[in-house]
Amino acid sequence: MAYQAAGDRQSEVAAVTQVLEHDPDNIRANLIKADALVALGGRRAAMGFYAHLEVLVPDLVGLPPQIAAELNRAREAHAKLKQGLSDYLLAEVEKAGFHPARSSRRFGDSLDILTGRKQRYVPTPRAYFFPELPAIEFYDRARFPWLDTVEAATDDMCSELMPILEEGTHFGPYIEVEAEKSSHVVASSGKEQVSAVDDWTAAYLIRDGKRQTPLAERFPKTLAALDGVPLETIEGRAPFVLFSKLTPGAWIAPHTGFLNSRLVCHLPLLVPDGCWFRVGNQVRLWERGKVWVFDDTIEHEARNQGTGTRVVLIFNIWHPDLTEEERHLVAALMTAVETFEAG
Repeated sequence: MAYQAAGDRQSEVAAVTQVLEHDPDNIRANLIKADALVALGGRRAAMGFYAHLEVLVPDLVGLPPQIAAELNRAREAHAKLKQGLSDYLLAEVEKAGFHPARSSRRFGDSLDILTGRKQRYVPTPRAYFFPELPAIEFYDRARFPWLDTVEAATDDMCSELMPILEEGTHFGPYIEVEAEKSSHVVASSGKEQVSAVDDWTAAYLIRDGKRQTPLAERFPKTLAALDGVPLETIEGRAPFVLFSKLTPGAWIAPHTGFLNSRLVCHLPLLVPDGCWFRVGNQVRLWERGKVWVFDDTIEHEARNQGTGTRVVLIFNIWHPDLTEEERHLVAALMTAVETFEAG
């Protein structure tokens, strides 16, 4: 543009702004405005136009060489601006006392999300959403005083489990039963992706709220350890108590659960090296005998990169922020969903 050749960046911005008012997705105009804003010192504003270019043209493959080169330069400029902003903000909050290793983890996450180093994850239940519940990936164990009792039974659980593993006939392909039960509520295949059907298997002690005899009878100590746990209870649907087995090399792809009115608990029993679990932005390694409680409606995934089989005990609990009345009504609602389909 003539303004650019003359070095009149202010007039250049004014002219290209008029173009964008009528054609906001004009690639050339977005590029010119971003570059001009940088030249004028408007780095934050420029980042918005560089970002829009990346949305408009996510892939440079197949573009004419000159256009591809210009857009690649724009991406490099955007990356440099983002890094500069990130470095500046970190330096400023460090002056205010922030330390990545010692300060609030939540604030650290907010900073990483603001600067684009981390993604924002929110609960996205596939079937039922209960409003005004917090978006927490892993819950503080202090909220669950019964955890110590459950963890204390780890050795007993393993003693009951080992003969079952040796027999090799009690585990079947993991099927999220709720996928079928919720299909009339939300369109979803409900199938998590694994590399092979036998990579992720399960043995149920309680399924759809019913003890799975005769297998459950072989786990008296395991089930006794759960007596004081506020298991999610819905007629014909819950609780679930199961052993989940993941073979070496298996990967459970990112997915979300069905109801945010509950939380999911994992008690690791057999944990080879190289097994990890991600919920949202947090990645954790399983530790034998240490339960964690998480919101499975936040995107999560699991991988066994070790050489041995990973086995965890899984059970669902009512969300601790639901009142007794709310739990009762949620259970009645889910039961009504089932009876409606039953006719």
